[in-house]
Amino acid sequence: MCYSAQIEADYKKYVKMFGAAMSLREFAELYWEHGGRELKLPLAMEAAFSKAQTDDERNIQALIAETKALRATKLEQELFKQRTRLTDAERVLETKTTKSATESKRIATDKIDAAVRRLADLNRTTMRDSDSRIYPGWYAPVMIVQDGQRVVVPMRYRCRLPGWTEAMEREKPGTYNARRNNLRRVWGKLFGHNHGIMVVNRFYENVDREGTNVVLRFDPTPAQQMLVACLWSRTAIPGEPDLWSFAAITDEPPPEVAAAGHDRCIVPIKPENVDAWLNPDPSNLAALYAILDDRERPYYEHQLAA
Repeated sequence: MCYSAQIEADYKKYVKMFGAAMSLREFAELYWEHGGRELKLPLAMEAAFSKAQTDDERNIQALIAETKALRATKLEQELFKQRTRLTDAERVLETKTTKSATESKRIATDKIDAAVRRLADLNRTTMRDSDSRIYPGWYAPVMIVQDGQRVVVPMRYRCRLPGWTEAMEREKPGTYNARRNNLRRVWGKLFGHNHGIMVVNRFYENVDREGTNVVLRFDPTPAQQMLVACLWSRTAIPGEPDLWSFAAITDEPPPEVAAAGHDRCIVPIKPENVDAWLNPDPSNLAALYAILDDRERPYYEHQLAA
């Protein structure tokens, strides 16, 4: 499975590369929907609005600023709570070493460090590679076709299949990847109908090494932006904006990925196949499988993730 990926998070790059429009309504609704709740998306995706040029972009920029302020307030409250917890634990440990106080001190210290880092990230303007990385449940820009036009829509990287409820989704949380051998059966309502592209620079996988889980980073060689084949769904939720969600298609790995210890790999399609992929003919699934077979085949160098 594609556990994590470093993506092209700036929607303006999609506009430049593919002539795609941005679905400003969905970007705005994403912030209205979440309000003060935690919104998981890469910092680079928000940074793309830092130089807003249109009224719509400025409106989204304001929503981002409002959401960041709410996040900062929650983090400051968490800091106060954990610093109080740390002080209480240290007071106990001054007189007696207990397992409970020792554990409470450790947890509080870890949570304080995490909150301080997240507060610093909220105000950071210089982007790092990690600021474009997504995980299951995070949002990412995905290019699709609507009404004959290429459009970039923010979607959650874990697909809620048609007909599923939130409870059903929780029972099967692995739908951020769509296995090629299951496209007709499990994904039949989307394959041949709702196709998308996510631009990926590298991906990460969990691999077992002698009983220990490690995370490996896979980089295509030569370095390139991969146009990863995706399937997406739009779920109507009463009283809330629609949920847009997607999955990356995965297939058997190339030899170097298999040798590194992983049994799946994303499918980067060729640029000349983008139009056919984004405008699928459900009566000709063979042509769609042919696109997946006629994929880009870079060599994937791997190393332990930092």
